[in-house]
Amino acid sequence: MDPRTLLDTWLTSGTLRPTSQATYRIEVTSWLDWCDENKVDPWAFGLDHIAQWAEDRYLRDILDGRPFDGPGALAWLAEHHPDIAKSHDKRITALTGYYTAAKDAGLLRQLPEFNLIRSGVDRDATPPKRLTPMERAVLLTCIGMWGKDQARHYLRDRLIAYLLLEGLRPGEIVRLDMRHLYELPDFTYEVRAPDDFENVGKKFTLEPLTVAALKAYLPHRPTPEDGVHHLILGQGGRPIVSRYPNMLVQQICASHPLLADRTPPVTADTIAHTGYWDTPAGG
Repeated sequence: MDPRTLLDTWLTSGTLRPTSQATYRIEVTSWLDWCDENKVDPWAFGLDHIAQWAEDRYLRDILDGRPFDGPGALAWLAEHHPDIAKSHDKRITALTGYYTAAKDAGLLRQLPEFNLIRSGVDRDATPPKRLTPMERAVLLTCIGMWGKDQARHYLRDRLIAYLLLEGLRPGEIVRLDMRHLYELPDFTYEVRAPDDFENVGKKFTLEPLTVAALKAYLPHRPTPEDGVHHLILGQGGRPIVSRYPNMLVQQICASHPLLADRTPPVTADTIAHTGYWDTPAGG
């Protein structure tokens, strides 16, 4: 298959949002154009080619004469230009998604180690400190007490908090798709969390408290805008912003001193890492 045909197929047949489709198209097209200009086969390339593309197209002026040739350059970029490093990592995410599709289509035997060419500035290798059992019990109480006196959309807020306890990360929650929400014969629910490329990812079977929050929320879910399938909606039926779960957690935790005064502070990732139980799946 022609590389650009694959790009069209990948973008139009997946579940990427339109904005992500547009961004990924720009990044992968830039890479394919560079391959054409430099006589590099897009199906037979190395990480050195990707590094050269990144340097030629985006990083040469930023690096100020430094070669983009290994971990040292990546570390320097992450330390001195974290915003540029994040943009670089997003480009590598776009290529990773594209070449994962190529492998799935039988066009590539195996994927290169794309992580070797990421700066890592947008990833924290140290998991957030989990809540203690007492802190988790207080959090559950605070969530249950979060009502109409605290927020207009308290039903949505409760659901977000319980979804965090399921182990879903904030970025997964804001992208949850109604089309990947399934009611099971035993009256529980399953959801499929979107992965890093916004394809259907890991399956979660929801706990009873989350199911109850979901059932309370759905009748009051705003009418979505045309083409919007997100489970969690905000003003005007549009998806909520990615920072909202963390803002919500701060507000809920401010209602009890055990959580409000905690060091380090409670974040959405802290709750997702804690889970409902002492040994959460994947924790």
